[in-house]
Amino acid sequence: MEQKIQFDEALIKRYNQSGPRYTSYPTAVQFDEAFGLDDYKAAAQRSNDSGRGLSLYFHIPFCDTVCFFCACNKVWTRDRSKAAPYLQRLFKEIELQSQLFDPKRKVEQLHWGGGTPTFINNDEMKQLMDKTRQHFNLYDDDSGEYSIEIDPREASRESVKLLRQLGFNRMSLGVQDFDPKVQKAVNRIQTQAETFEVLEGAREAGFMSVNVDLIYGLPLQTEKGFINTLDRVLEAEPDRFSIFNYAHMPSMFPTQKKMNEADMPSSDEKLAILQATTERLLEAGYVYIGMDHFAKPDDELAIAQRNETLYRNFQGYSTHAECDLVGMGATSISLINNTYAQNRKGLDDYYTAIDAGELAVFRGVELSEDDELRRDVITGLISHFHLNFSKIEAQWNIGFKEYFAKEMVNLQPMIEDGLISLTEDDLYVSAKGRLLIRNICMVFDAYLKPGAENRFSRVI
Repeated sequence: MEQKIQFDEALIKRYNQSGPRYTSYPTAVQFDEAFGLDDYKAAAQRSNDSGRGLSLYFHIPFCDTVCFFCACNKVWTRDRSKAAPYLQRLFKEIELQSQLFDPKRKVEQLHWGGGTPTFINNDEMKQLMDKTRQHFNLYDDDSGEYSIEIDPREASRESVKLLRQLGFNRMSLGVQDFDPKVQKAVNRIQTQAETFEVLEGAREAGFMSVNVDLIYGLPLQTEKGFINTLDRVLEAEPDRFSIFNYAHMPSMFPTQKKMNEADMPSSDEKLAILQATTERLLEAGYVYIGMDHFAKPDDELAIAQRNETLYRNFQGYSTHAECDLVGMGATSISLINNTYAQNRKGLDDYYTAIDAGELAVFRGVELSEDDELRRDVITGLISHFHLNFSKIEAQWNIGFKEYFAKEMVNLQPMIEDGLISLTEDDLYVSAKGRLLIRNICMVFDAYLKPGAENRFSRVI
């Protein structure tokens, strides 16, 4: 497939509504406390007969300073001793979770996120990985996709080398913006020197892939200033970029109120930043993977997309589609068999559950056959920009156009606008439709109701 993208300002403005990011389907809005621990354990038991590998996610919620824009579940503290009681519970959760899964199942994917995973010290990082290896079947080579999120202010060449020795082979670096005025406005002071020290350290240590996160839409950002940051990062030639649209939702994330809304770029300025950024990355030889992500054409994500083996989950795009995801730590979400399950969000509630000798699962959802079918459709669109009707029909024993008769009618305006094209057996997303892939996926979402859009960020 061709991995091109076309920027159509008029279409983007017309379609720029709010909608899910589809890291899951159904989305977390549908999670319910009627789904409990027994449901989770039953799903884990069923999954052991699947032949699938495992994906492990560990949430480290602590941050030394709070970035005002952040929408993650986090605990802001400068008290490093708070990590120890959290890790004590996390170690216990690892033991409890491992008892549910066949020990022969290989861990194909592992991810530490946050928060700031490197908030914990070197000895604690070793202990966490040792505990994981003790209870789960990790690779001893680079066959697995083992990644970690890095705040360069909390890392160094030495700690990066340690992470590589522990088994990590992929890294995502948070940069956001190098402009000092923007950094001050969002309370994230980060020098170029410390950023590139970590990136260069990752190369020296032999990391297979380095991703850089940038955010547009922050206070005091301009097209010129953002492109200056992008150009500086491009000199280092990271393997991937994530270019996120800042979602201002202060009613849900109170620290966002600390930023001055009057300083935020207008919608026209944000579009100009996105367009200039897209053009600059394409000129530099990167291809558009989708949902804010760009990669070099020889990167495994780009290759997987061309082969239509790419997958998307809570950690973003992945080459390991056939895995059950076990989320550990406060607020983590698991995807086991045909269920989603979420851990308790507050530290006290998480600690109470684990101290009682039980997992901290408190809500989730068991997918119906219709949910699973629609998840396959949405995942295919958001990963490959293509659906083959025959393939879906054979897998689910349906007639695609009959089953989705209402959706086929609702797609018609998008066909007329050139976002998608249909043949007898295929749906293709066009180059100018790819930035609006969330809109296309929303057509197949059975749960979206009028008025629910304010739960989600805008698509652009």
